[in-house]
Amino acid sequence: MAVSRRTVTVLFADVADSTPLGERLDPESLRRVMSRFFVAMSDVLERHGGTVEKFIGDAVMAVFGIPELHEDDALRAVRAAAELREALSQLNDELEREFAVRIGIRVGVNTGEVVAGDGTGGQMLVTGDAVNVAKRLEEAARTGEILIGEPTRRLVENAVVLEPRAELELKGKAGKHALWNVLAVIEGASAYARRLDAPLIGRERELQMLRDAFDDAVASRTCRLFTVVGPAGIGKSRLSGELSSSLRPQAQLLSGRCLPYGDGITFWPLVQIVGQLGSDGGVRSAMADAEDGELVAARVLGAVGQTAAAAPGGETFWAVRRLFEEVARRSPLVVLVEDIHWAEPTLLDLLEYVAGWTHDAPVLLLCLARPDLLEERPGWLTQPGSGVLLDPLTEEQSYALLDEIAQEWPLDAKARQRIAEAAEGNPLYLEQMAAMLAEGGPADAIPPSIHALIAARLDRLPAEERRVLECAAVAGKEFTRSALRRLSPEADQSEIDAGLLSLSRKDLLAARPGREDAYRFRHALIREAAYAGTAKELRAQLHERFADWAINTNAGRAGELDEIVGYHLEQAFRYREQLGPVDANARGVAGRAADILGAAGRRAYARDDMPAAINLLDRAVSLVAEQEPAQLALRRELSNALWSVGELARAEALLDGLIEAADVAGDRREHWHGVLERSGRLSVTHPEAEADLLETAEQAIEVFEELGDDLGLARAWRRISVVRRLRCNFESAADAARVGLIHARRADAAQEEARLVDEICSALLFGPARVDDAIERCEELLAGSGRSRVTSANVSSSLAGLRSMRGDFDEARACVAASRAVYADLGLKFAIAGLAQISGWAELLAGDPEAAERELLAGYEILADVGARGLLAADLARALVAQGRNDDAAEYVTVAEEASRGGDLTSQVRWRSAQARISGDAELAEEALRLALQTDALPLIGDAQLDLALVLDSLGREDAAHEAARRAALAYSAKGHPVGREAAESLSGVSSARRAT
Repeated sequence: MAVSRRTVTVLFADVADSTPLGERLDPESLRRVMSRFFVAMSDVLERHGGTVEKFIGDAVMAVFGIPELHEDDALRAVRAAAELREALSQLNDELEREFAVRIGIRVGVNTGEVVAGDGTGGQMLVTGDAVNVAKRLEEAARTGEILIGEPTRRLVENAVVLEPRAELELKGKAGKHALWNVLAVIEGASAYARRLDAPLIGRERELQMLRDAFDDAVASRTCRLFTVVGPAGIGKSRLSGELSSSLRPQAQLLSGRCLPYGDGITFWPLVQIVGQLGSDGGVRSAMADAEDGELVAARVLGAVGQTAAAAPGGETFWAVRRLFEEVARRSPLVVLVEDIHWAEPTLLDLLEYVAGWTHDAPVLLLCLARPDLLEERPGWLTQPGSGVLLDPLTEEQSYALLDEIAQEWPLDAKARQRIAEAAEGNPLYLEQMAAMLAEGGPADAIPPSIHALIAARLDRLPAEERRVLECAAVAGKEFTRSALRRLSPEADQSEIDAGLLSLSRKDLLAARPGREDAYRFRHALIREAAYAGTAKELRAQLHERFADWAINTNAGRAGELDEIVGYHLEQAFRYREQLGPVDANARGVAGRAADILGAAGRRAYARDDMPAAINLLDRAVSLVAEQEPAQLALRRELSNALWSVGELARAEALLDGLIEAADVAGDRREHWHGVLERSGRLSVTHPEAEADLLETAEQAIEVFEELGDDLGLARAWRRISVVRRLRCNFESAADAARVGLIHARRADAAQEEARLVDEICSALLFGPARVDDAIERCEELLAGSGRSRVTSANVSSSLAGLRSMRGDFDEARACVAASRAVYADLGLKFAIAGLAQISGWAELLAGDPEAAERELLAGYEILADVGARGLLAADLARALVAQGRNDDAAEYVTVAEEASRGGDLTSQVRWRSAQARISGDAELAEEALRLALQTDALPLIGDAQLDLALVLDSLGREDAAHEAARRAALAYSAKGHPVGREAAESLSGVSSARRAT
């Protein structure tokens, strides 16, 4: 039995309180009553297009959307439900006379995705949760109520009057469900609201074509048939409405709409037109001056059912033409017939007859249709000036319409962009997406109303064209003929070619200009609807076939396609996983997907694209069973990526699990990678743990040397460099980093290389290297960092500090801005925090402590989120002291003191210096200097000497202050730091002047 996935609407109607009925009636009488009930209900349901699937006890189940989908299936179901109550009222009158009983019913209606069969072999037509919910809604309804669920409400709310019911816990269903009681159906209303009041946008040429057609009809006193063709929602009604408004003063306007289903609908538009003329009296009045007036009126009224005399078809056509001629002779006539793609052939014949035989009367016969019409009447657009095919709005026009929509449904810039891209110029899609977002719906889903429109159109395709479209939907929005051949090996080339040609003619696909054998979906939502309608088992097969085709076709550039191939294999596994127990074949597909996605994730990590790395590695991890060795490396890499963007809790959980799993598996390599990483992270949040980090790194080097693991050695030497940097032994820190850099390059680990380059540059910035030499070395590193944006940003951040020491503050700020832009783009939160230390220091050197505070505070807040507040607290205190805000500074000094007991020597020096400045404590300033003198950090030594000089000067100890300032100048001079030297010499000069007086 063929099956498909489709969104349908299920209706359950059950007799309320049937037990007492059975007690009152004899079984034979009860059988006759229930038979009458089922016949009456079935007639209503089938008239509205429902398929009565089965009777369950006293209930009837009907499905709308089987065997054929319709865009208004939900509304048909609700209309049918409302009519069931009316039909039951009439039936009850009969039952009361014959059996002295009356029946009550309750109805539940729900819309959702099901798996649908063709009903052969007596098998059920539909299965799925939507059926169960519909039954539960019926059970929750009171006698006489029609309860609908949220999915149905979204599809019908503009055409019905609803009463909200309290949310209910439906039997057998998790969570509460929102329910509505249908009070009434609004006659003639569409299922969803349209913004036809918005200004017409982007249709000036088409509107002029309509006006030209009207003017030609008036000038030639004949009938012009003009057809506006376009997909649903493209703006046909809005365009015709604009024309009607402009012609109202000079023409009589009549309109009718074709119906998609119902009894006696052939001439329904004519029924509406006659009603607008005034029915019987209006038609006879219009024909009063004509010799054949009485006969025309009789034939027209007979055709619309207002008299019993039905005329032969030819006479009906003649009578309608004569009626239009007489009306038009009084003033030009515009007859608008909407939705003629639903018209019966007889009505289309009538329109063609009127257009061809009307004479001496100005009539514009304006018809609106979807492209489906052209399959039945292709000639309606072939004649020049006979019609127009509406194109989508341009991007500019789409945004203009969104400006109008935003007056009712406010949209931010991101939402506007997302909607404009997804809607691809269809005004209805723009409106419905904006409405769904305004209601809090998902931003990446197809609005139910749009899905219903597209799915119904696709459902009408022949089976062979549907197969081509399903394969294309798996291949992507753009695809090639060769891909389709691989996806459907059972089809021959001619069948695929014929399908592509037909689907292109139907405006569902389009050939890609300039690319042989390449096609694209006309609209992304067409692809999504086609994909949603494909059975999951078939999706799994097609995704795996596509991955194999992509690998074989692009063997030379496999790495470039890893994300695409990995995605298709991932989807193939996920669908098999959803359909049942995972077998060895499915597990093999998952393993292939994990390998490929993992490789793509590593490349993203290496280029510091952390969002992509996290996405790809996370998916790879989820595909591999925990006991498999590949899991360990993937989890480690994912943990590192998460840590770099500040997702610490998950990063730590992954790392802990990795170490435990590596121990169980006896994997020394992964164990030591995990232990080293954990120790390194601990040193960030607890600087006093740097001794443990040093010991761990030294042990790791021994292990990694034995294993020949260059990546492990690069990471271990970097950790040693970090410890030496924290102890302000910058020359030896640079030495360790250089060793690590050799191993990083051997391992081709660009991300690790960037970090080691950063360690080297930090040593050049804060250590004993002279500023000019350090700048030259950094610029050499910058020139060689072309393959890594992060390496460039790291070098630029150190250059910012070096240039600020030289007084080149504008250049320094430019370097900071360039580095920050890269870090922000890649989501590297810790790198942004580290940059704040340099940018804050640079602003202090520039004499702008307020700007320094802003820079440092931004980094401090990032670090505070991960429990590492102490790293920038002392620097913040210095910026506040420079502003004279000693009380505020004291709070940060306390934070720094508590956080820097051991480990980070820079923080220990700086918090003591800041506190000494606040309290005038010379001994504390001297203690800070003694710590600084244990290092080779010349800028730190100079700053400590200068802070001591300032404290001594504030205490009136001018000679000592002078000597401290002199020693600061010497330290700055040794660094080649003119800004610091000038500040120290200035203080020295002030002290000397005071001594002289």
